[in-house]
Amino acid sequence: MADIHIVQEHGLTPKKAREAAQKVADKMAEEYDLDCTWEGDVLRFERSGVSGSLTLAKTQAQMDLKLGFLFSAFSAKIESKITENMQTVFGGKA
Repeated sequence: MADIHIVQEHGLTPKKAREAAQKVADKMAEEYDLDCTWEGDVLRFERSGVSGSLTLAKTQAQMDLKLGFLFSAFSAKIESKITENMQTVFGGKA
């Protein structure tokens, strides 16, 4: 298994941060066929071989992702795409 951990700083209001997180989730759901659900300020997602969360804090968004055996071979590519997407929707650099 492979673990991915990404922290993205942001200066967004809570509402805008949630909208940005939903954009990240929508993109991931489209690309990786994930089911996403909100639990407070935590967006949880999963599918066979992938599980994780996107947690919103006042000044940052934190992505934690666990990849099963089959997806772990693509972990570098997956991490790169998610990092780029988070930088785009939250603004700024990781």
